[in-house]
Amino acid sequence: MAAVPIVDYLVLGDEPHLVAKQCTSCGARFFDRRNACASCSGTSFEDAVIATSGELKAFTIVAFAAPGVPVPFVAGVVDCDGTSVRGNVINTEPDADHVSLGMKVRLATYAVGTDDDGNEAIGFGFEPIEN
Repeated sequence: MAAVPIVDYLVLGDEPHLVAKQCTSCGARFFDRRNACASCSGTSFEDAVIATSGELKAFTIVAFAAPGVPVPFVAGVVDCDGTSVRGNVINTEPDADHVSLGMKVRLATYAVGTDDDGNEAIGFGFEPIEN
């Protein structure tokens, strides 16, 4: 059985983390494949390891989703030391009593599902850091 990340920028192992593509000209960071930088049109990129903790800058509590997607859940944008990362807020109740702007969060992984061969798909989100 193998653990397989659901996105290619999630690195699994003892210390899971995200890796962005960083423009070598202007430093802009992207999580998808790029031929050119959207900020400066540069065409050279390098890997940049993203901080595994940050601050929740924006969120919404999703009440309606596609069939089969459990609701409610919290979709958010986290500032990870200057890099914005979109991800769900997990391991907490999805309500305004438990989620707030400015809350400190850290990267967390979880099993999304398992295929017929026993390979486990691994996703990521951000969980609150206890004070």
